[in-house]
Amino acid sequence: MGILDLPVVGFIVILLAALLLFGEMIVKTKGVFALIGGVLFLLYFSHHLSHKSPALMIVLLAVGLLLIILDGKLITNGSVAAIGIVLMILACALPTPSVLYGTMVSIAFIIGVAGSFSFLKVFPARGYWSKLTLVDQLSSEQGYNSMNASYQDLIGQDGVTATPFRPVGTVEIEGKTYSAVTNGIWLEKGTAVKVVSADGTRIVIEKEADV
Repeated sequence: MGILDLPVVGFIVILLAALLLFGEMIVKTKGVFALIGGVLFLLYFSHHLSHKSPALMIVLLAVGLLLIILDGKLITNGSVAAIGIVLMILACALPTPSVLYGTMVSIAFIIGVAGSFSFLKVFPARGYWSKLTLVDQLSSEQGYNSMNASYQDLIGQDGVTATPFRPVGTVEIEGKTYSAVTNGIWLEKGTAVKVVSADGTRIVIEKEADV
């Protein structure tokens, strides 16, 4: 009986392997985390794949990792990465000798992935991770504004509804028409209104007498 036959040892190994491997994908550690995490995965699989079909497990692990990298580089919405994580969990759990062992390493993998985010407090984040988490989203303080400037200038201006509002419609302001919405109030065409707010490309109006 080898030490990796103990569920608690497998739990620790997978926890550390996932923590370091995913930490390498999130932060810049010059490959150190990837090397240590890769060695731990290698030790784990070299032990458990001696009695199982190694091809399927290796394919699951490789495809899962590829999907995560693909999401980080190209897609950047996390959906494909989630599928990759599931495949990697299956690769770790399927070759285990018992349901208990498989459950424990699955939990360890999830904890390791979640724990890897703590490295962001210590190490610089990778560029594609910034895109995925919107850390680099444009803000007013950085000299940008997500709100269309022309819409922002409309706040407080008077206008007339060019169509009925139910509660969405078209408003005319200074000879230009804009799509707008009321705060749930229905208005008829030709009603005098005022722009009370603009959030992004969404213009909110109210009846002039109610302002």
